[in-house]
Amino acid sequence: MSTSDAYYIPHKATWPVIGTAGLVTMLAGFANYLNGSSIGPTMMVLGLTVFVVMLAGWFTLQSAESESGMYSTQVGISYRMGMMWFIFSEIMFFAVFFGTLWYTRNLSVPWLGGEGTGAATKELLWPTFEAAWPTNGPGKVGGEFESMGAWGLPFLNTLILLTSGVSCTWAHHGLLAKNRDQLIKGLIATVVLGFLFVSFQAYEYHEAYTEMGLTLGSGIYGSTFFMLTGFHGFHVCVGAIILGVVLFRSWKGHFQPENHFAFEAAAWYWHFVDVVWLGLFVFVYVI
Repeated sequence: MSTSDAYYIPHKATWPVIGTAGLVTMLAGFANYLNGSSIGPTMMVLGLTVFVVMLAGWFTLQSAESESGMYSTQVGISYRMGMMWFIFSEIMFFAVFFGTLWYTRNLSVPWLGGEGTGAATKELLWPTFEAAWPTNGPGKVGGEFESMGAWGLPFLNTLILLTSGVSCTWAHHGLLAKNRDQLIKGLIATVVLGFLFVSFQAYEYHEAYTEMGLTLGSGIYGSTFFMLTGFHGFHVCVGAIILGVVLFRSWKGHFQPENHFAFEAAAWYWHFVDVVWLGLFVFVYVI
């Protein structure tokens, strides 16, 4: 990283505008798809294509600026603060869903069942409701279903994700030691394990829908299960793609021990994903 005290002022950026256009097009396409419009899928593909082009262009620009030494120490501090705030916002994002799960399981369901001072609530709102977890909602909204066990694919996915965290850290140590072979091997292992996790989760979803009857419509248990695990799976997919870009740049000879925040940011994000999954495994699958 440059030792200059001058703060780098980037030129007028067009990639954020292009990315926004792609996301808006995808959203509009999805809305049309949900409403049965034939143009919906086409708009979604078009929006995704624009968004991918934006990512490729913006990543290329950022890596060129970084490798040319255009960033000062102040820019590095800004990047770190920005990444910290981003991860904090992600923590708050998942905290909302964890809070929903906790409130539903420990407060609203027992109240509806008549626990504590909720006897009147039970009689007025749903006299025949029986408090049990997992619940399928009043009237068995989604039909009969089986709850998801913890010691099959979920436990295997836990081991996979924890192992990927170790391989990511191993790759980082290789970079700090100027061992590029270790860096690249560690990143390859991390990316492969990340996409393996997503593949197993997709298989788990297929099994839940086709064999266990567990769907998004299976009451509050089904909706919270798929919202929490689905958003986490999306984050794993995004993290694996980012690490894939870092792997490509490492293969091209980018990053040095004194200038590699793009790698550090990806590693921070990956370890955050690991921690969130541990919480999911305990509070969604085990307890």
